[in-house]
Amino acid sequence: MATLVFTAVGTAVGGPIGGLVGSPIGQQVDNALFAPKARQGPRLGDLAVQTSSYGSAIPKMFGTLRAAGTVIWATGLKESKSTTGGGKGKPKTTTYSYSASFAVALSGRPIRTVRRIWADGKLLRGAAGDFKTRTGFRLYTGSEGQGADPLIASREGIEATPAFRGLAYAVFEDFQLADYGNRIPSLTFEIVADDGQVPVGTIAATLSAGAAGGGETPSLGGYAASGDSVHGALEPLFALMPLSLREDEQALIVSGYGSLPVALSVDANNANGKRTEFSRRAPGLTPDEVAIAYHDPARDYQTGFQRATRGGAVRIESRGLPASLPAHDVKGLATYRLKALWAGRETARVHLGSVHARLRPGALVTLQEVNGLWKIERLTFERMVVTLDLVRVPGGLPQPIAAAPGRASEQPDAPHGETVLIAADLPLGEEEARAKPLLFVASAGTAAGWRQAELIVSYDGGRSYEAGGMTAGSSVIGHLTSGLANRGSALIDLTNSVDVELLHDEMWLESCDDLALAGGANLALVGSELLQFGRADAIGERRFRLSRLLRGRRGTEWAAGHRPGAAFTLIDRASLVAIEPPMGVVGATAKIVGQGIGDSPEGVSVLCDVTGEAVRPPAPVHLRAAIDAAGNLHLSWARRSRTGWFWLDGGDAPLAEEQERYEVRLASEVFDRRIETDAPAYLYSAAARQAEGSPAAIMVEVVQIGTFARSRHASLTITF
Repeated sequence: MATLVFTAVGTAVGGPIGGLVGSPIGQQVDNALFAPKARQGPRLGDLAVQTSSYGSAIPKMFGTLRAAGTVIWATGLKESKSTTGGGKGKPKTTTYSYSASFAVALSGRPIRTVRRIWADGKLLRGAAGDFKTRTGFRLYTGSEGQGADPLIASREGIEATPAFRGLAYAVFEDFQLADYGNRIPSLTFEIVADDGQVPVGTIAATLSAGAAGGGETPSLGGYAASGDSVHGALEPLFALMPLSLREDEQALIVSGYGSLPVALSVDANNANGKRTEFSRRAPGLTPDEVAIAYHDPARDYQTGFQRATRGGAVRIESRGLPASLPAHDVKGLATYRLKALWAGRETARVHLGSVHARLRPGALVTLQEVNGLWKIERLTFERMVVTLDLVRVPGGLPQPIAAAPGRASEQPDAPHGETVLIAADLPLGEEEARAKPLLFVASAGTAAGWRQAELIVSYDGGRSYEAGGMTAGSSVIGHLTSGLANRGSALIDLTNSVDVELLHDEMWLESCDDLALAGGANLALVGSELLQFGRADAIGERRFRLSRLLRGRRGTEWAAGHRPGAAFTLIDRASLVAIEPPMGVVGATAKIVGQGIGDSPEGVSVLCDVTGEAVRPPAPVHLRAAIDAAGNLHLSWARRSRTGWFWLDGGDAPLAEEQERYEVRLASEVFDRRIETDAPAYLYSAAARQAEGSPAAIMVEVVQIGTFARSRHASLTITF
């Protein structure tokens, strides 16, 4: 800009010659703004590796680009622990987790937003804004009105915490480090500073605060500008693109080679008898391959390489372009750069009269007596002679050349979704007899990206909670879209079928044969009933029709019969978390809260009645009554065992209780009494029946009395 001012003053005073006198004075001032310094500009690697050292350059971002940023604040690791387990014969397990809070500077100028984020190359934040690892996140776009971050202020003090106005940065709070070896991972960010393509001239104007204006220039998808001067920030572009820096009467103009060249006749215009000088470097000093590293939007803005080769490629020029461009455009730039290097072997020095005083460095010229296109590298004015140092440049502009960008590493970007919990007190404990109940929690998400949630449990209505650990992997969960009638548990139910809709398309149900059914395959929880299905037919998007049913598995025949909307869960022990409540809470209701990445701060809760199914004997079966000739009523039944579900030897199932005891209830319209017995049979004599008024009908209920709980009853009504 100073060049412009002094040139304008000189021109006003002395015309074109005065302008030439003023221009060198202004150039000295412009050197402070545009002259190259020790550090010219960003290297591509600067954007890929996260730094935290003092004095690190923070690039000014334009367009859309992927960059690592600079850690500007961090806490130490925060350790948390939780204890689970401690049931009968099992030790308590204490697990430790670690988190950290830190801030990362992203751009030295304001940005619009941040889209995806990667941690150690793995997707951390998806396109929908969902995080794959639990963390708090706040983005400051660099506006002049942004305030200090509350977390940093709480640690450092409000007076010592800058607002970083004009600097875009992100704050991560309690970032969970388990997925990254309990250390802060290297992060890269998809930064959107401006919408759409950004012309190079606009970048130059922004960096120079308006001192340099933008002419007609190529556009970039994104650019990271850094360096000790505007020249240093733009140097990677000037080295690879046909750009020039020239003056008009208002500003310095960065422009492309779109304007018509000035035609010069060197024979007619040589001044003071000085002749035009031509020179050519030997080809052995010129690179025969150009390799450009860049950011490829087709590969999630990862680094790509494009090359142009001439001959055997012995001498290679490697350049980094901190810009996002399609592969075919970069291939064209590499080809153009290689042509420019070979054309630039030829230089010329031309001496002209003062009539050419308005020429400026960067302008294109043609020499009437010599073929080709030339660019003014330097202009000097001395003793009324204008001397131009010229370098030959290739004709035309860079053209896209077909090129393969390569494949990006495919990473799923499924949103986490909200956590769905199914909790039930089930008879699914270990095969040895248990002394405490077990609650089982199945979990999944409303979207396929769900992974886990943290559980807490309350047995007193939410007044106090204890840690429940983390959920297991995703279960297959859905709901019934049709009803399911009651049916017995002794035979395969070939009459009923039920329709199920699952949470999302990544869930699936498979059929199995009868041998697999007998081995326990396709066990599912519907409501409170455990059942198995032999056939699963897909009938629509994430919908299945289940048939060939085995009902009331593990003594849950009491819960058969369901309405549409009942919860469905495929039982896979690997995807269930077992919670062992204390024995004293049997009869209470447990409140289980899950907190996953996609959940609200309150989490997702589910209620579960603690009924003690794992310590309760199953109800007796095969209750029969027979009346002999004397009128005596003989009752008999078969007991079942809570540890004998796999009948291996064909004999009686193990008792699994301290002793065999039953309660028999006999009731009619006139009496109701209970009798205990230690055998699976009872004789109700004719005399006893006569003493009780010879009722015409008696209702019989039999309950097994277990060590910790009573079974549900088997019942029978007898009419005399």
